[in-house]
Amino acid sequence: MKFLLAAIHAKYIHTGLALYSLRGYAGRELREYIEVAEYTINQQMEEVLADLYDRKPDAIGFSCYIWNFSVVKRLVREFSKLRPDVPVWLGGPEVSYEYKKIFEELPEVTGIMSGEGEETFRELLELYVGAEGRGGDLRELPVRIAGTVTKEGDFGVRRPLDLDKIPFYYEDLEEEEKAQGENKILYYESGRGCPFRCSYCLSSIEKQVRLRSLGLVKRELRCFLERKVKQVKFIDRTFNCNRDHAEKIWRFLLENDNGVTNFHFEISAELLTEEQLELLSGMRPGLIQLEIGVQTTNRKTLQTIHRHADPEKLKKAVMSVSGFRNIRQHLDLIAGLPWEGLESFRRSFNEVYGMEPDQLQLGFLKVLKGSEMWERAEEYGIVYQSEPPYEVLYTRWLSYEELQELKRVERMLELFYNSGQFGHTLTALQKWFETPYDMFLSLAEFYRERGFFVNSPSRNYRYEILLEFVRGLEAGENAEALFRELLTFDVYLREKARSRPAFARDIRDHFQEITLFYREQEKTPDLLAEYVSKGYDSRQMARMTHMDLFCYPVWDRQWLRETDPDRIRPGEEHFVLFDYEKRSPLTREAKYAII
Repeated sequence: MKFLLAAIHAKYIHTGLALYSLRGYAGRELREYIEVAEYTINQQMEEVLADLYDRKPDAIGFSCYIWNFSVVKRLVREFSKLRPDVPVWLGGPEVSYEYKKIFEELPEVTGIMSGEGEETFRELLELYVGAEGRGGDLRELPVRIAGTVTKEGDFGVRRPLDLDKIPFYYEDLEEEEKAQGENKILYYESGRGCPFRCSYCLSSIEKQVRLRSLGLVKRELRCFLERKVKQVKFIDRTFNCNRDHAEKIWRFLLENDNGVTNFHFEISAELLTEEQLELLSGMRPGLIQLEIGVQTTNRKTLQTIHRHADPEKLKKAVMSVSGFRNIRQHLDLIAGLPWEGLESFRRSFNEVYGMEPDQLQLGFLKVLKGSEMWERAEEYGIVYQSEPPYEVLYTRWLSYEELQELKRVERMLELFYNSGQFGHTLTALQKWFETPYDMFLSLAEFYRERGFFVNSPSRNYRYEILLEFVRGLEAGENAEALFRELLTFDVYLREKARSRPAFARDIRDHFQEITLFYREQEKTPDLLAEYVSKGYDSRQMARMTHMDLFCYPVWDRQWLRETDPDRIRPGEEHFVLFDYEKRSPLTREAKYAII
């Protein structure tokens, strides 16, 4: 007997936590009957189908979410043609509602595991293992297990599970790493449920928060730390909703830091206390990162969607963490919420952008089945896609055309801000626009006029595009010279370019000075002492690092923010040394020194 659990991820680096939880809870005695298969939505469906067939399952279950359900439906239909004898089960949030509709659309499906699936799956597996021993067609086997829905009926919901009863998902961590690859993100949960009632979120349905005991959590986190896993992503909704739980876990990570592993948490910033902020300030740079759902700063919208957040308190907390310079912050906005039109969203965007997050995600409302937003969509005048991901098309306050504008702005935000490639350039560029939103909108129009949304330029060519965009601003000769240096600085801050950018200043007349610098470092090292200690000579050091010449203080963000665009003048020339062996653990930018 083989029960195949299949997950189709959005990206290769993701892992199917739900599947490992089901397998772990089934216990050692049933584990031999379970096989896990993981794919991505980017793989050819025929390739996935062939692999499912080759695994020769006796029963199969698919984990269903908005990002993969369209693919799952196709696989179910085609797989059932090849193996009509194999029971097909579905589970996950995408199939936890509208059962009748799912069975009508997918008559090949045997049943649905609704809600928490650990106990349900174990009982189903026991039923199948026992039935196989007696012979017979598993497709015809009656299933009347709590937590399941079949064409014969709904057999009720289960009581919430005691999370301590779920074994550690990654008991054989070394085995999992070999099977999945060492660079995959490992997901972990220390709690389920959420105390808040955000109307667009399915977590609001379960208001009770259940926590895994701290002793257990610490033992499991120690496994990640001992194995030096690259990244562990907590999937707890509002991780810090329980103050004591969050503080003790953060303190444990601080005291047991291995210098490598990064832990990701989704939190509510306005819940951070002074004691927690002090604790966070002492973290190793890169030990943790925070995802903060702002969603909007429109107070009427916040009230309508049941987010009782205080935008000012949130901003204060975000800026405090930012000041520590040791934690990456990822802030989220959602377009398409009730009572927020284009002007309101622009204000939300500008206010959140002004908090200077390391990443700003501009997302679009997904009307999820089972959520309050789904139930009240017609009341709010929200029209959304009929198929996954059920994204908003327009609302009473925001037209389709305006949403398309936001889509273009979101694309520019991803390419030029969230990419981290143009940090200093964007800081200066903002001075030419009334607001950050205006800057990205203008850049989006420039992109559209040149057809770049259709024929996407390469990563390296975007530097050239940004310079062309600046020229179109008619900002003056000195401004263009400044942006040439800014782009040069941003290029070399990220990597030692194989060939010198076309827009970079010609510094061939200074090669002798640069050569002399490296020779002096070889004899009496200070800035490059580590290279010399490893036996590198001046030529090798020159190949491994980079030196450039600037006549504007392009490294000084405060100067870039405050300088009047009409008064830009070249100043004293300075060499800048970029050391790629020493990178920021937060931004991966090279360490640099002004010479």
